Amino acid sequence: MSDPSAPIALTAHLALVSSISFGGFPTVLPDVRNFVVSTHAWMTNREFADLFAIAQSIPGPNMILMMSFVGWKVWGFPGAVASAFATLGPPCTMYFGAYRIWYRFRDTSWQRIVHLGLVPVVMGLVIASGVVMARAADTSWRAVAVTTAAAAIMLATRLNPIWLILVGGALGALGLL
Repeated sequence: MSDPSAPIALTAHLALVSSISFGGFPTVLPDVRNFVVSTHAWMTNREFADLFAIAQSIPGPNMILMMSFVGWKVWGFPGAVASAFATLGPPCTMYFGAYRIWYRFRDTSWQRIVHLGLVPVVMGLVIASGVVMARAADTSWRAVAVTTAAAAIMLATRLNPIWLILVGGALGALGLL
């Protein structure tokens, strides 16, 4: 990018949102998409959706990988490294402290209450992320149809999602989406 403050802005934003994410980084993905695509125009909706698809298809820590791709787009290799650490560092530090406290008070009654309260929050944030990513990726009526069919199949059956990913990938590779 031509703006020298872009890497700093991206790294600071990723560190902030990774610090407040409940249930993992996908819960703040809509905010990251808005920051990267709408606010700064560092990439298009389609590029962001493509990076998400690539990161999801590779085994391992996919959100760290995706943010590394975003950092690469903004600032090359140094941006990829800075984005990875900004995505990973703050939550790991907080989790380490929180797990020590959680373990220390493992026999208290409030732990179950906190756990039960966080489950719906995380579920809602993950669903919101899915909606944002679907809206970014659905650029044609065919893509909308595939997304709708995949969501219906996932809700109605216990089919392994890898099969739907493979079908979607094959349709995209054939140029049908």
